[in-house]
Amino acid sequence: MSEAAAPVRVVIVDDHAMFRAGVRSELVSIGAAKVEILAEAADVDEAVAAIREHRPDVVLLDVHLPGGGGAEVMRRHPAAETRYLALSVSDAAEDVIGTIRGGARGYVTKTITGPELVAAIGRVSEGDAVFSPRLAGFVLDAFAGSIDLAHIDEDLDRLTEREREVMRLIARGYAYKEVAKELFISIKTVETHMSAVLRKLQLSSRHELTRWANDRRLL
Repeated sequence: MSEAAAPVRVVIVDDHAMFRAGVRSELVSIGAAKVEILAEAADVDEAVAAIREHRPDVVLLDVHLPGGGGAEVMRRHPAAETRYLALSVSDAAEDVIGTIRGGARGYVTKTITGPELVAAIGRVSEGDAVFSPRLAGFVLDAFAGSIDLAHIDEDLDRLTEREREVMRLIARGYAYKEVAKELFISIKTVETHMSAVLRKLQLSSRHELTRWANDRRLL
């Protein structure tokens, strides 16, 4: 994308207001000439309404949203005129592959830097596929058949979206306090979700959960 090109028109979709504000601030300060932010949305209904109203070039889409998640946004507004770039805290194989199957042109994690995000938005707007390096391997493995997606989906279907987020962070060794801070929820809520995860997956401890997640390449 040349400097003379019109800015890429973007809608930011994420259920955390502080994160949306941070992304907006970063894009405005770094990519003001390359990116124009049209609107923000916090859930599926708001996202679909904003996309239909503003017709953005690119939607920065969180994977886990109230109302059905990023996949539901893409189902209700298919990527014909708008291209989707997933921007998520999750780097789990099933989230990456499911989001790409849903119609996204790329998937990057929230550890991405501001300049990298501006570049990714530009590339997706031009039709390129963009992935964080580790995530590209998941997509290749899925096409090669080395990831058993059906088995992963069956296990994870037992969990709500929030339970999946808690499960992944706990399995990675996060303390309950750290999970609460990361997901903007209380420690008590984390404990409740963790109890539900262990019950639904028929596991007895966080150590078993870590082994379970590692075996399924969810970490």
